[in-house]
Formats: sequence, structure tokens, C-alpha cells
Amino acid sequence: MTATAPAIPAAERRTISPGELHAAAGTLLSGGFRLALAAAHQDEDRLRAVYLFTAPGPDRRTELHVPLDRRRPAVPSLARLSFPAGRFEREMHDLYGVVPDDHPLPRRLVRHFHWPRGWHPMLTGDGDPRGPWPDASDGTDGPYPFRTVEGPGVFEIPVGPVHAGMIGPGHFRFSVVGETILNLKARLWFTHRGIEKLFTGRSPEDGTELAARVSGDTTIGHTLAFCLAVEEALGLTVPGPQQRLRAMLLELERLGNHVADIGALCNDVGHGILNVHAQRIRERLLRINDTVTGHRLLRGAIRPGGTAVRALPDPGELAAIGTDIAEVVKLALDHSVVRDRFTGTAVLTARQAADLGTLGYVARASGLSTDARRDHPLPGIEFPHAASTQDSGDVLARFMTRAQETEPAVRFINETVRQLNGYLGTAPGPSTGGPGGPRSGVGIAEGWRGTIVHRVELAADGTLTRVKIADPSFFNWPALPVALAGTIVPDFPLANKSFNLSYPGNDL
Repeated sequence: MTATAPAIPAAERRTISPGELHAAAGTLLSGGFRLALAAAHQDEDRLRAVYLFTAPGPDRRTELHVPLDRRRPAVPSLARLSFPAGRFEREMHDLYGVVPDDHPLPRRLVRHFHWPRGWHPMLTGDGDPRGPWPDASDGTDGPYPFRTVEGPGVFEIPVGPVHAGMIGPGHFRFSVVGETILNLKARLWFTHRGIEKLFTGRSPEDGTELAARVSGDTTIGHTLAFCLAVEEALGLTVPGPQQRLRAMLLELERLGNHVADIGALCNDVGHGILNVHAQRIRERLLRINDTVTGHRLLRGAIRPGGTAVRALPDPGELAAIGTDIAEVVKLALDHSVVRDRFTGTAVLTARQAADLGTLGYVARASGLSTDARRDHPLPGIEFPHAASTQDSGDVLARFMTRAQETEPAVRFINETVRQLNGYLGTAPGPSTGGPGGPRSGVGIAEGWRGTIVHRVELAADGTLTRVKIADPSFFNWPALPVALAGTIVPDFPLANKSFNLSYPGNDL
């Protein structure tokens, strides 16, 4: 960990017309940028679309702002340039009524069947969302239009949206011949909470509590991204030691979740005893979290403008945990049934992963080098980016990618504890920032699932007027059906766990 990383750069902002969007986006995408998020905004009686593009080496950020005609808000679709763009456009249409012209698949994404036709919940003054709402025969869009696969011997298997356990609600529609999956469609957004709307009018401090609950297993990832965005908007500077505390907490969160997944993957192929040991290790990590922050899920430590913890982890205990994890991984890989079930199952090729815009360990397991810890680093922090040596894109690769990230995480945490030398941070004061006026900021963090992006806009009084969140699951969910094509139905639970995508992080 060194102090060589540059300060976080402010995004270059361009205001362009809808007619210029396609060319501007194409230039950025061909120049090594990726579309990190796209969102509609309502400015009183006007609408605006914002597209954030990011690139590594060095860290670069460009925003395209497109003013829209409120009478017919429309943008040229970028879906043929970027697969994630097409999904962001469908989201903007469902929530704001922004029409993506010439979209290749203009079906609804977020909208539930019972929403009144023409009602867009993020628009202020767009009617009363409370009942009585019409039924499907009287003003709604009706049931979700699943793709139908027909032919001799083809059957449909519906799964969900209610599942055994606590994995979250999602409806999966399998089209199969025998046990072989021909097509899988995942219908999500059953946990859509309107969380981005809930930020509106809150102070940044209140917004932090909401950010910590975007996805329950990613408290630090989302809180850090949100606070970085607020700090950029308000011009706040966080001291280097407090940035190190943030980096340490991010790795603690990564470690606990990776260990849980390693055990769950073993459990899905019948090696339950290894799952028991993995959960035992995770419990030790949860207790460390509680010692460090006062909360088992690490809530409350990161605030806009600063970081403070109650204690630092014990390096000896973490080193022992690292040894424990390595032993579980070795036992799993030495078992022929585990390795056979993992190998060649649910393959996502590098080309597929790149075309879909996947992030995190899903991308790294398919051979893509993507990691916001390296590409968009915290000021003064050099993270333990471990370029994955996996490229087969199967369940084994996703297992190994997680396993390879645990040892660097332990090493980084212990080195951070040594450098901090007992420093616990300081609780920040109110986040007032610099001079008033509307402001915006972007925060990027490498959560344990992958890159998380928050973009915030603040009013002159410092309250939040718009928060847009891009969780890695939004990018990675479309990859699961692609990886499952040609596999068998009994492998679905294993493949699904190897991706381990967040329902609430996607649904928002």
C-alpha cells in the first residue's frame, strides 16, 4: 500500500443534443471507455438523460448530458453499440417515460404488470400511484411476455419467484428438451423498492443510511461509492489514513462473502462438511466485523467526509483465517466429484463476457482484466489487485477466482493494520462542503461482486435531488442465461450460485 495513486479525477461534462448522442457515445466506446450508468433526470418541468462513461489507465470519466423534450422525451438507442445501454434505456422508459428510438428489444424491464399504462413512477406529478389500480384488462401492460420456444419434445419449467431459503425472488422460465436447457429467461424486479426515489430530499448523512441497505451483503461497497460521490459533489477531502480504513473495510467485506460462496458451492455438489467449515470461518469474520465497527455487516463506519472504527482487526487471527480458507479450498479441489462437477459447467466465454459488459469475479473468471481497485483507485491507496489466472469461464473458474482473492485480502488488511498503528479515524462533522449551488459527483468502488457506481446530484441547500446506482448484478444477470444454454437443469442451482447475483442490488 503506497501513496502513489492520483487523486480521483472529476468527470468531464458535455451537454449535447439527442442527435449527437450516438456519435459521441460511439467515439468513447471505441476509445476504451465503458458505459458505467445511464439515467433520466427531472429538472422541474424538463427532462434530461445522463450517460456516464469510465475508462482505466489513467482513471477517466466523461458524462454526456442530453436535454429532452418533455412533450416527447426520446433518445436514439445505443443498444447496438453497448448491450448494457439497451437495458438502461428500457429502465429509463419504464421509470421516466423516455423513449429509446430504434431500440432492438423495446419490451419493458422494470414495470410490473399491475402498473397503470402510461404511469412512470420516477416522474414528479405523474398521477397518484395509489389505488384503485386497473386490472390487466383495463389499462395495464398485462403479463410479462416470455419468449416461447416450440418444437418436438420442448417443455417449459417455471421456477419461482418464491424460492426455498432466502435467496430472493426471481422468476426463471426454462425451455428444455429432456434435461438440456435450450433457453432460460430470468424475470426480476420483484424487490423493486423505488430506492433511488427514496434518496430525493434527504441530506447526504441520511442518504448514507439508505446506501448501506441497497444490497444487504454489500454494505461497504455501496456506502463507499455513495460517500465518494457526495464528497466529490461537496468538495470534501478525506485524510489518507481514513481512506486506508475504507480500503480495509472493503476487503473485510470481500473476504466474508467469498468464504460464504466457497462453502455454498461445495454444498451444491454434496460436500456439505466443507460448507459447514466455510460458514464457521464466516462466523469468525462476522464477529471481527462487529468488533471493528459495532455491526456484523460493517454498517456505520463510513460517512461523507470521513471514517471511524471502534477497533482494528487482530493480524494473527486474520492470518489463521487465511490458512483455514486455503485448507477448505484445497480439500474441495482434491475431491474428484467437486472438481468434475465444477469443470466445464455453465461456461461464459471471454467474448460473451465482454459483449454483455460483465464485471467483477464473473468477468475475471472469463479472462477479462477488470477491477475498480486498480482502474479507479482511492486516493493514495494501491489495492491488492490480483489479476485472475482463470479464463475458462466455468463454475470452477468462478470458484478459483474467489479463492485467489482471499489471500491478498488478508495480506492487505494486515498490512493496513500495521500502517495505521492503532489509528481508528475520526467521525466527520456535517457535510456542508464548499459554496452553494447545484452540484454532482461520481463514486466508484470495487464491491465484492464487482464495480459499483453511484452518481449524485445535490440542490443548493445540500439535499439530494437525484441518486443513480449501478450495482454489478445489473450487468451480470444477463450473463447467467447465456452461460446456462446447453447445460442441464440439475446444474442450475450450482451455476446460479457460482454467479451469486443480488436481487435487491439489481431491482433497486
